[in-house]
Amino acid sequence: MDMSQYLGMFIEEAKDHIQSLNDNMLKLEENPEDLQLINEIFRSAHTLKGMAGTMGFVNMQKLTHAMENVLAAARDGKVRINSNIMDVLFKTVDALEEYLDVIVATGTEGSEQNLQLVNSLNGILGRPQEEIVVSAKKATAQLEYDEFVIRAIERAYSQGFNVYKFDIELDPNCLLKSARAYLVFKAVEELGEIINSKPPVQDIEDEKFDFEFSITIVSKEPLEKIRERILSISEIREAKGIEVKVGDVKVEGTQQEVGRTEEVQSTEAVKVVREQKQEGLQRTSKTVRVDIERLDVLMNLVSELIIIKSRIEGFAKKYNDRQYEESIEYLERITTSLHDAVMKVRMVPVERVFSRFPRMMRDLARELGKEFELVMSGEDTEVDRTIVDELGDPLIHLLRNAADHGIEEPEERVKNGKPRSGLIKLSAYHDGNNVVIEVEDDGKGIDIEKVKKKAIEKGLLKEDQLDLSEQEIIDFLFLPSFSTKDKVTNLSGRGVGLDVVKTKIEQLGGMIEVKTEKGKGTKFVIRLPLTLAIIQALLVTVKDEIYAIPIASIKEIIDVARDDIKVVQKGKEIIMLRNQVIPIKYLHKIVGLEADLDTRRKYTVVIVKRGEKLTGIVVDKLLGQQDIVIKSLGKYLEGIRLVSGATILGDGSVAMILDPNMLSV
Repeated sequence: MDMSQYLGMFIEEAKDHIQSLNDNMLKLEENPEDLQLINEIFRSAHTLKGMAGTMGFVNMQKLTHAMENVLAAARDGKVRINSNIMDVLFKTVDALEEYLDVIVATGTEGSEQNLQLVNSLNGILGRPQEEIVVSAKKATAQLEYDEFVIRAIERAYSQGFNVYKFDIELDPNCLLKSARAYLVFKAVEELGEIINSKPPVQDIEDEKFDFEFSITIVSKEPLEKIRERILSISEIREAKGIEVKVGDVKVEGTQQEVGRTEEVQSTEAVKVVREQKQEGLQRTSKTVRVDIERLDVLMNLVSELIIIKSRIEGFAKKYNDRQYEESIEYLERITTSLHDAVMKVRMVPVERVFSRFPRMMRDLARELGKEFELVMSGEDTEVDRTIVDELGDPLIHLLRNAADHGIEEPEERVKNGKPRSGLIKLSAYHDGNNVVIEVEDDGKGIDIEKVKKKAIEKGLLKEDQLDLSEQEIIDFLFLPSFSTKDKVTNLSGRGVGLDVVKTKIEQLGGMIEVKTEKGKGTKFVIRLPLTLAIIQALLVTVKDEIYAIPIASIKEIIDVARDDIKVVQKGKEIIMLRNQVIPIKYLHKIVGLEADLDTRRKYTVVIVKRGEKLTGIVVDKLLGQQDIVIKSLGKYLEGIRLVSGATILGDGSVAMILDPNMLSV
């Protein structure tokens, strides 16, 4: 059977289970006696094992099986969870994640078997315990059957038949276990009569067994012939047979009550599982996994609809027909609703990214020998799927930066009057049409003098340029190959972290700010647009050219008298707005056009915001607000930092979308 058609589904489900394992094991490390958590982890491992077996990923299946054994022992009270066991379990999850990465890349799990890790998991259970179990089995070697089967065995021997018991093991790659077991039953019944099976036939038909089952058969044929017949069936790994004598069996008398209790428990367990399945069905019936490419196609179609709507609106102004205008207004409402609906479908919580960090920070604390706590908030904040997928690497850099550069050694913190354990906060929240993500630590803060010294060493700053503001000095940290670390480690010192962060954030149409206080800590603030596809923009003109400025970046629009513009140091122009100094820039100068401003008494000023910083942009004329579709500039023009993209207007002309972050630089 070709299982490749299910590969995508397996990958998505496996990612969910691995994430669940990570999350629950972090909780278990804090509460090692929590049986509910152990059960949750066991269920995830068991499900993952079954999925891997179905897909034919044997190595992954063996590893989860060994993990499952340890968890089962912990659940039954035979093993107590400690830090050493947790380390092995975490390594197991890492190995499973590596298998999954290879599967995503190649479609196969590779040849690496991780036998050492399997042995580590098996070693947790201990050899002496296994020997005790074996000796117990030898001491109670008698086979247990109910009275009906024992009478059948006695009758068989009285009539000259032989009785054999076969323990049959299926290949772990077997896809249809019940079908394979049916073939075994059918083949054996041609040579004799099956009088007992464990698990029962109904459970085998329902595939409620692992890869092993046993049958007891009455036959006149020799044992080896029956064994060969069983092994002739494909996907049968082993068939161990013994002859059953009347003296080797005993009635399950003393075990009957226990058996009934187990049966009741089993029934209740099935009830719980069924209820959980039903509950799961009710939940999943309201959600559908959709390939992101299909959503992209849908978004593109909505984008084209918005473009043609804008074009039709242009025609409506010419005809001045009331019914025509009403139809256009109705079309606009539908288009807006459709746009909102598609956007909501594309929105996913940042929890998709945040959920991977607790485990990473746990390992990081051990590696660095530091003590700190990661506190996350706002995980349910939603943002466009395409942005979420790109957020991982920048946040990893910032969190590592906080742990390595920010948080001090425990002894140093105590010496400075701080708690021994540091605090790193990761939070997300909506701010208008932006999502804000903050990474904050209560560490030592950025040493401005050290940054300045490094800048001078690298030739980025001259001795006579030391009048730079604190923010301008901090900006050096975002330059390629700039690092304040004196020694290169596995985590830092190469100067690639913050440079990568800034580049990625700006590619996503966002910006990053730094706030720091020496001895108190540092906060990195990332601002990102909610979406990269369709935005509301203000259309403005300079000379005969039209430009678009995203509405989300505009604080307000004002008319400023020419005499109200003041010139300060170094020829910079400013205005005073409600006792706040706002620098002024001219759009025609920014885009390289000539304009005659001397004849004007008043200027139209669009005040754009970059975080808390405001800048006034002087434009010729306002054309109004409009939904625009962002189109990429392509590789040839992607280096123009002033422009974040382009849009097609209703009349078919192209307008450049200005990047507010660059306007306020």
